[in-house]
Formats: sequence, C-alpha cells, structure tokens
Amino acid sequence: MNTVPFEVIESASLEVACDGGNGPLGHPRVFLHIDPDSGEVTCPYCSRTYVLKAGQRASGH
Repeated sequence: MNTVPFEVIESASLEVACDGGNGPLGHPRVFLHIDPDSGEVTCPYCSRTYVLKAGQRASGH
C-alpha cells in the first residue's frame, strides 16, 4: 500500500495559522498552538503537522 505522508511544516513561532493551503479548496483558517513539550501540533482539518524549528525556544513569541 502506497501512502503519502502528511505535510510537515517548520515554524519559528509557537502560534501558527492553517487554512489547508489550497486557496478556496482549503478549510477555514484556524490558529493552532505548538505544544512546548512535544514541539508540534497537528491541524484537525487537514492533518498538516507543524513543528518548532530546531534551535527555537518554546517560550513564546
């Protein structure tokens, strides 16, 4: 079975906005907060995973 992995996007911020990335074919924009402990968050609409960039501190802005 050939499966395509979900997209992983690096972020320098703990807060990210996701709209699905497909223009009008995406989903409503949602603001997500990267968990400081795990360093990632997954969009509940499109399953994109946002991870904190290496070297970034999980302390805020």
